[in-house]
Amino acid sequence: MSFFDLTLKSLDGKDLPLSAFRGKVVLAVNVASECGYTPQYEGLQKLHAAYGARGFAVIGFPCNQFGGQEPGGPEAIRAFCTSRYQVTFPLTEKVEVKGPGQSPAFAFLTADLGEPRWNFTKYLLGRDGQVIRAFPSGVEPGGPELAQAIEEALAE
Repeated sequence: MSFFDLTLKSLDGKDLPLSAFRGKVVLAVNVASECGYTPQYEGLQKLHAAYGARGFAVIGFPCNQFGGQEPGGPEAIRAFCTSRYQVTFPLTEKVEVKGPGQSPAFAFLTADLGEPRWNFTKYLLGRDGQVIRAFPSGVEPGGPELAQAIEEALAE
């Protein structure tokens, strides 16, 4: 089983087969619009744009489980992300990233590295759809630690 074997729902309710990302390095991030880490959307978009041509993608997973910081519906989330941060990377429907209602994607992502402790936890997947590493919320998308891990994954 790999991450790319799953099919999710996009923010607009359409099927989002992760097989479309097969062969790419993916950064899966649980996101929220009203969090202290929300400005990381800007850095995530920059990563998505900078590395996209090399086979990299960011996928955002809106989640309301931490402090109720993603209260809006799909339209509000999309409007916020595009108007405030010009987000072009895919966003899924709002999901649960921990607990009994955990989405299948996060069940896969967290199996070995543990559930997110807050919004903007980042899971880096290799081209084979397996989780390489997790980064806590405080690791900035533009920081050297994440950039190095992405570069190494792209080189494989």
